[in-house]
Amino acid sequence: MMRRRVQFRSMSWVLALAGCLAAGSAAWAQATVPGQGVPPAATTPQPATAAPAARSSARAPRPPQTQRPAQPAAQMPTGLQPPADYLIGPDDVLAVGFWRDKELSVEQVIVRPDGRITLPLLNDIQAAGLTPDQLRIRIDEAASRYIADPTTTVVVKEIKSRRVFVTGQVAKPGPYPLTSDTTVLQLLSLAGGLSEFAKANSIVIMRQQGGQTTTLPFRYKDVIKGKRLEQNVILRPGDTVVVP
Repeated sequence: MMRRRVQFRSMSWVLALAGCLAAGSAAWAQATVPGQGVPPAATTPQPATAAPAARSSARAPRPPQTQRPAQPAAQMPTGLQPPADYLIGPDDVLAVGFWRDKELSVEQVIVRPDGRITLPLLNDIQAAGLTPDQLRIRIDEAASRYIADPTTTVVVKEIKSRRVFVTGQVAKPGPYPLTSDTTVLQLLSLAGGLSEFAKANSIVIMRQQGGQTTTLPFRYKDVIKGKRLEQNVILRPGDTVVVP
């Protein structure tokens, strides 16, 4: 009797073990069905990360480019209009302007007794005996050694080298600048007119010509009446009008 119980229990244990093995084999076979593959191993879930922002295809606009302000050009000097036959002489006052080089410009320079002027960087330049345009060309040639394409302007501010003189019986005798074409009658007017005791028809103009002094008559009373108008000549530098 006891032996049958033991045999029964042993057989039950064997049947149970066989059932477990059969169940495990069925599960393994189902997991390895072709097309399904081995199930992935369990992994620890990772925290979600924010997706990177999409890069914009359009470039950000560039900031406006700051332009360097242009250097102010030198203001060209202004002066008087000299006579057509004017030549620069000692004591004349000139202005020299450089269009793109303000530092080289000179608002006022006086012609020295030796006929030269002094300019920044260029030093001494011969001016006397030249017209303003001839002096401009000479300055351009000298400046071209230091700056590219110089643009120069020469302006006459005052003419003191061209003078005429009036002496004798006038209200204001003395030297007068000859800044433009001036006749004898105009000069006498600038001198304040004739005095009461002037010998109006005995006036003479003394002029240096070819190293010699010549005299030209001027009959004041006739000229103011419209006669002998050819005597009312245009004065030249150095002329002296004598009113006895």
